[in-house]
Amino acid sequence: MDDSEIFRAFFSLYDDISEAEQFDVEKPLLAHYTSLDTLENILKTNEVWFSNPLFMNDLEEVKFGVSQGVDIVLRSKEISDACGATPRARIFNRYFDQYFKTFENEQAFDTYVFCLSEHDKDDHDGMLSMWRGYGASGNGAAVIFDTGRLEVIEGSPLIVGKVHYGSGEERIASFKDILSKFVEIFSETEIPDDKLYLPAYRLFERIKVFALFSKHHGFKEEREWRVVYMREQDRDKKLDSMFDYTIGSRGIEPKLKFKVAPIASVTSDDLSLEKIIERIILGPSLSSPMAKTAVLRMLDRLGKSELKEKVHASMIPFRPTQSQR
Repeated sequence: MDDSEIFRAFFSLYDDISEAEQFDVEKPLLAHYTSLDTLENILKTNEVWFSNPLFMNDLEEVKFGVSQGVDIVLRSKEISDACGATPRARIFNRYFDQYFKTFENEQAFDTYVFCLSEHDKDDHDGMLSMWRGYGASGNGAAVIFDTGRLEVIEGSPLIVGKVHYGSGEERIASFKDILSKFVEIFSETEIPDDKLYLPAYRLFERIKVFALFSKHHGFKEEREWRVVYMREQDRDKKLDSMFDYTIGSRGIEPKLKFKVAPIASVTSDDLSLEKIIERIILGPSLSSPMAKTAVLRMLDRLGKSELKEKVHASMIPFRPTQSQR
């Protein structure tokens, strides 16, 4: 088997991802809850800022996913048995460990995510818990993106996917299911020792994707989807110029300040905020006519007048919690 045949043999490692979890099939509306300052910045610069999950609240989630997956693989008797000989198993484990160390030392720093929440088509108010958690305690806005207006670009380093939720035990069980599927394919595929780096790479990538798109079930009500930037997939370094930083309450953090515009081999040739924004919902603390009028003026001043008809004010009766005053 040549390299491409070996590579394709492991495509079915992703068969557990249902069509309902693929944005180009489901075409969900996705909401990004944020502050009014950030909304202004998005519209002024045509940028959305991706964050590194290792600097987010999801730090333990990602560490849990990658470290648990790597540990399960490196201690797997199934893989050792499938390799058929101890030296061959050592070769496989060495390649796998190399991919993990490369990710940990070189790629993890510039792996970025943009977090969104699935939004119902007839919802013009937003979710109370999301306003409190991410929408400036009701004083912010929710930008609703229509993924039906996005195109799938083969080979793009940007991946859109639905987050899986589960307990620690359930996620470990999912890793073991992935491993069992891998061993099944591996056992049926004749791979010489000098090509073992290919299945090792495929398995590590599957574990990494699972880790980036999974969270503890305590967050389930957020109905999260993510856009993930995979550094190793950007072989032509199309987004390197967008690597930046920000200084805030958590100190200095790396950011991917993604320009929402056509980028060859990354996005469609007509991508723009105006195309993909379906509506903008003002938080329940900004629901007065005067607040809405001020936002409409902001859109005029920023050259985004065509978005004015898409602005709605949330009518949720809202009272900030004591800790948020």
